[in-house]
Amino acid sequence: MKRLISSLVMMVLGGQGALACQLALVLAVDVSGSVDSREYDIQMQGLAAALRDGTVVDALIEQEAQVTLIQWTGSSRQRQTVPWTQIRTDVDVTALAEIIATNRRVWRNYSTAIGEALVAAEAALIEVPECTRKVVDVSGDGISNEGVLPLTRHPALSAMGVTVNALAIETDEGDLTGWFYENLILGDGAFVITADGFEDYPEQIRRKLQRETTRQLSYLP
Repeated sequence: MKRLISSLVMMVLGGQGALACQLALVLAVDVSGSVDSREYDIQMQGLAAALRDGTVVDALIEQEAQVTLIQWTGSSRQRQTVPWTQIRTDVDVTALAEIIATNRRVWRNYSTAIGEALVAAEAALIEVPECTRKVVDVSGDGISNEGVLPLTRHPALSAMGVTVNALAIETDEGDLTGWFYENLILGDGAFVITADGFEDYPEQIRRKLQRETTRQLSYLP
């Protein structure tokens, strides 16, 4: 009987272990020269508020998510400014949101190297191999104009099972949303959400995080 009970306990613990970290989420934030100080603050505060959204909180806790933030701009200027953070409780989410809300900007006046941002995200994801689903959340207000092209990183990311979604911050007449569709996103169900300028960013990043963290919403239009 003791052996049977022990076996059952091991099965339960094993099942719990198998469910640990069902989502690794990289938040890749544009800090290139086209983003002024006010717009940078809108992004950080918007991300923090989106993480506090009840739907997002529940999804992150349920999946025991690991979350990190990368600031990116021109070539060789990408930095993981918020390390991987394990989410198990709402307290963890609250602490992460506060860290992001006060995250200091590390660059101001450089180009837009989106492919390099994907390289940084790939390197970060190698640190969390236990996570079963890997998502890179890229937000930006311009096309890539420096460094490796995003499409050149797709084979390596695809081999890792990574999904790349994007938030296009439209600030002029160019079709950034279309460019992101054609050159950036990757994986089954990958999507682009459009923000009509930086003022619209907080609402759209909330929608985006709801969609990519909650499995049952991941393929909704």
